[in-house]
Amino acid sequence: MSRTTPSSPLSRATPPRSPTAGGTPSRLAVAPPSPSTPQCAIPASPHTPGRARAAGGAPATPRPEITLRPPASQAQQKRAPSAAARKPSRTLRAIRALLRSLPFVAPAACRPASALPRRYNKPHDGHAGGGTRVTGTFYGHRRARIALAVQERPGSLPSLVLELGVPTAKLMQEISTGGHVRIALECEKKPKKSSPPEQANASLLEEPMWTAFVNGRRVGYAVRREASEGDLAVMQLLSTVSVGAGVLPGDVLVEPAGADGDGEVTYMRAGFDRVAGSKDSESFYMVNPDGVAGAGAGGGTELSIFFVRV
Repeated sequence: MSRTTPSSPLSRATPPRSPTAGGTPSRLAVAPPSPSTPQCAIPASPHTPGRARAAGGAPATPRPEITLRPPASQAQQKRAPSAAARKPSRTLRAIRALLRSLPFVAPAACRPASALPRRYNKPHDGHAGGGTRVTGTFYGHRRARIALAVQERPGSLPSLVLELGVPTAKLMQEISTGGHVRIALECEKKPKKSSPPEQANASLLEEPMWTAFVNGRRVGYAVRREASEGDLAVMQLLSTVSVGAGVLPGDVLVEPAGADGDGEVTYMRAGFDRVAGSKDSESFYMVNPDGVAGAGAGGGTELSIFFVRV
C-alpha cells in the first residue's frame, strides 16, 4: 500500500517571529505540527524493559570476560626448544663422561631418608609422594554427562578437559554419600611400529579416549576434548574458588539435545595431588582444605582418579 508523505508546514509557511525583542526571524523555531500530520510510532528497542517483559523469557546470563592465563608448563615447553638447541661443548661432554666412569662411594655417616626423624621426612607442602598440587573441577547439567577439568591453578586455562560417560547427578550422588570413590581410566597401549610417531610419543594425558570405571563398575568411555566457550566460562566464574560445590546458571553451558529444562550447572571443585608413577600411570588424589591428602571436601569422601595405559 503506497504511503504519501504530507508536505511539512515549514515548506509553505513563513519563518515565525522570535518572541525576543526586535522581531528578528529565528531559524531554530519550529512550527507546531498540524493535526493532520501523522505521528510515526518509534519501535521499541530490544533492550527496552517493556519489550523484555512482553517476550516472557528470562534474560540470558552474560558471558564473563576470559582472563585465564596459560599454564606454566606450556610456557616452559615454548622455551624448551631454544634451550635444547644449545648443546654442551666437547670439553664439557668429556668431563661428564669422566665423572660417570668414577666409582661412587657412599660415606659411612650417610643415612637413608627412612632413618631420619619423622619431622624431616614429611612430604613437601603436604603433597602425597612428592606430587604436584592441581585443581580439579567436576561440572555439568544434571542429566547430561559430567566433565572433568584439570588446571594447574584456579586462575589458569585448563590443561585437560574430559567428558565422562556418566550422568552428573549420578556421580555427584555417589561422591556425596561418603566413602572412597575410585575413578579408573584405562587406555590401550599402542605399539610403536604400527602407530604414527606423534601418537607413539604422546604423553598419558594426551590420549584421546579411555575406558571409564567407577568403583570397579564400567560406566562407558571418557573422551578428551578441547575446552569450549562454555568450559572457559565455567572456569572463569570459578577462578576465585579453590574448594567448594554449588550450582551455576544453566545457560553457561550449552544444554545437550533432549535435556530441556535441565536447570542449573552443578559443580564440585577441589585440590588434587598429582602423582606420576611412570609414563603409563598417573594418579590424582583429592585433598581437603587442611592439605591432608586422601580426604576430600565432601564430608569425609575420598576421591581418587587413576590414569593407566595397559
